Parts: sequence; structure tokens; C-alpha cells
Amino acid sequence: MSTQGRFLHTMIRVGNLDRSIRFYTELLGMRELRRSDVPAGQYTLVFLGYGEGNKENGGEIELTYNYGVETYEMGNAFGHLAVGVPDVAAACDLVRQGGGKVVREAGPVKHGTTVIAFVEDPDGYKIELIQRP
Repeated sequence: MSTQGRFLHTMIRVGNLDRSIRFYTELLGMRELRRSDVPAGQYTLVFLGYGEGNKENGGEIELTYNYGVETYEMGNAFGHLAVGVPDVAAACDLVRQGGGKVVREAGPVKHGTTVIAFVEDPDGYKIELIQRP
């Protein structure tokens, strides 16, 4: 038996929802797709992405803000998110100008030619920027 599936989203917990939304929308060009505030559960979910709700441009990021929790331990299992951009160096400049952190400057991947860089969001999650036309 086989099931045809599709990737929907990746959830990350954030300590300041507004700060994280600004990073992903203003610096990486995503847009807020939908939001759900659940006072009884003391959390808010915000879904961000590049398309109309995961239809044409792949998965989404679900930002989860748990009321009153400002920091999380990163652990050592999670690696990074990846975002395709037309100009990795320009994206790094925008992140830097917006107060974000570039942790690996734009350049070819080791032993290859694909141009990549790594940046960190306000909570310390690493995002690989991959140059795509």
C-alpha cells in the first residue's frame, strides 16, 4: 500500500513572535499566510511562506509562540531550514542591514559550485540560502 503525500510545514518555537515575523517577512521575503491564536492553550501559531498557502511554492514555516516563553534550547539534532534566493550575496546584505546575523558568507559550497550562505533568525535557527534563478 502506498500513500501519495506532500510536505506541509516545519514548526519552530520562537520567543518573540513579532520579531520573528519581521525577520522572515522583511528580510527573507515571506508573507504571513494565516494565524491562529489559542488563548485557552496559551499559544499562537503563524504560518509563513512564499505562495498562497503551500499550493505552488512548497512548504511553510509554522512559528509557534507559547505565551511567556522567551527562549528555547536548540539541541543538537536540528540542522537548518533552506530557502532558495536569486542572489545569495544580496540576501546576506539585506539580512545584515536588517540587524540579522550572517554566519557563513555567500560563496560556493565546499567541493562544488552552488552558491550558498547561512544566516540565523532571531532565535538562533540556521537558514541556508541557496542561489536559484
